[in-house]
Amino acid sequence: MAFYDLPKSERAALAMTIQKHIADELVEGVYEKSLPYFADKDTYIRKSAYLSVGELYATRTDLRPAILRMLNIFLADPDFKLRQTAINAAGEIGKRDFDTVRHFFDKGLFDPHHSPRNAVIGSIKKMGEVNPRPVLMWAKEYLHHQNKEIRREICHGIELRGRKHPEEILPLLRELQHDRTARVRNTLVHVLGQIAYKKNCLLKVLLHLKDWENHQLVKDVLKEIIDVHSRYRNFAALTQHEAITLIEAHYPDRRP
Repeated sequence: MAFYDLPKSERAALAMTIQKHIADELVEGVYEKSLPYFADKDTYIRKSAYLSVGELYATRTDLRPAILRMLNIFLADPDFKLRQTAINAAGEIGKRDFDTVRHFFDKGLFDPHHSPRNAVIGSIKKMGEVNPRPVLMWAKEYLHHQNKEIRREICHGIELRGRKHPEEILPLLRELQHDRTARVRNTLVHVLGQIAYKKNCLLKVLLHLKDWENHQLVKDVLKEIIDVHSRYRNFAALTQHEAITLIEAHYPDRRP
């Protein structure tokens, strides 16, 4: 039975069982039960496993070396689900202690399977939201990587921090303004649009864009911002009309 097919009380009990099994096996140094949790076909079983690891790392300092040893073993496993869950677990740890687990993301960025790579993006988002300084410093190192997918993934990964603190990631996004790869460029436009519709963000984005040299890209971003205020009108801080008015006040020469 899938995790979310269970009643709420049984889900809570199963999550506690998963954490206990993992804790016991960390002490013993065997992973007969932990490994199947990390590789389970059910996303939510895997999520319970990596959340358990994050909680154990925070509350059981005595287990930290054993946790890192287990995650490093799983990161090298042929099963992409094990690698994916190990990276997600590292992301939970990185909310507090990024430097200890940064090598999971250095390696995960280049994983041959998309799932571990997506886990890196997700981890950047959740770590960057609560522990931004080391995460953004790490991300900056990959902004000009020769692999276009790395540049795109980093751009996507820092988006969530920008939704509340755009001033922290706009300088990083600026470095991608001349990227010639369509996928990177499209992701950049998308990310700026996703930031701009959030509360207190549009004006900061508009002012920052004034110093960008790629004027065609800026035009495309302004178009995306207007469009996103329609697509996300039920969630946007401003109406589309208010967004257009603000844009035209700062870009009077803008053409539709």
